[in-house]
Amino acid sequence: MSSRMISRRGLLAGGAFGALLAGGLTRAHAQTVQAGFQLSWLHSVQFAGSYLALENGWWQESGLQVSLLQGGPNAPVEPPVVAGTALVGISAADYAASAIEQGGDFRIIGVAMQKNPFVIASLPANPVNVPADLQGKRIGMAIANTPVLKALCSLNNVDFNAITIVPTQYSAQPLVSNEVDCLLCWETDLPVAMAMNGIKAVTMLMADHGYSLHSQTYITTRDSLASRRKDLVALMAGELRGWQAYHSDTDAAAELTLRMFPDAGLDLATQKLQAKRQVPLMFSDLTDANGFGWWSDESVAANIRTLALLGHKVSPDLWDRSILDEIQAG
Repeated sequence: MSSRMISRRGLLAGGAFGALLAGGLTRAHAQTVQAGFQLSWLHSVQFAGSYLALENGWWQESGLQVSLLQGGPNAPVEPPVVAGTALVGISAADYAASAIEQGGDFRIIGVAMQKNPFVIASLPANPVNVPADLQGKRIGMAIANTPVLKALCSLNNVDFNAITIVPTQYSAQPLVSNEVDCLLCWETDLPVAMAMNGIKAVTMLMADHGYSLHSQTYITTRDSLASRRKDLVALMAGELRGWQAYHSDTDAAAELTLRMFPDAGLDLATQKLQAKRQVPLMFSDLTDANGFGWWSDESVAANIRTLALLGHKVSPDLWDRSILDEIQAG
């Protein structure tokens, strides 16, 4: 994901947008209904719950033929959802907010990552354990992510001007070679790459310090919520089953990912470690009690505060829990 965190923001800013329910939700269809599902990035274990749903036929049980559409730096999520090519897309709260500001009418109908995956990664000899430790440090990051760092500082009363930003490519090398003291990255990529090379990293999860921003969210249009509600229920029900299976055996999920995409250049050991590291971001007491994809009203309020620091003004109705409610009722 060498440009994951900057490419989609750039596309939006540049105008590219302009076993929970195993048997209770099967629908009787005269014929199979087609549904596109737009992923936010290249194929990897990041989307393994969806692969499990597809492999096990859980969507087909409900008469839904789901096509997983690969994302990437030149494949923004929001346009195909607007166009109807995709019924659902994997986005994030800030991307959805940007798209809405440009005229989109989206709703978040599920949250895969309960905790935002952004971390500050450092080395044990010079660790960043809390935001205050950033003062006086050199941080390697994309300049486009400056608002993210500013938001973290604002949330924790840290002097942003006491931090030196060093523009870097999305790589662990500047940290390993002591060109910087820390990196702004995702918990599930650069720290994993370092671990696979025998290098221990200290990671400070920004979500543990007030940076509340739902990631890997499921978005659809308000029109689809009205006109294709049964299809949305079927798609999300299969998706929830897939992620429950993932949670039960992350190694098996990684193995399936490589079988399904043998030409994606993926390494099994790396995918297995990434799969394990995703679990605490995606599952919690809240999802144990309410099911995968759930969110609390308190987290919505916290998201709105963080989005305001990033320059986005949204209202709570961006989040629509009615599809999850219907699945639970089923």
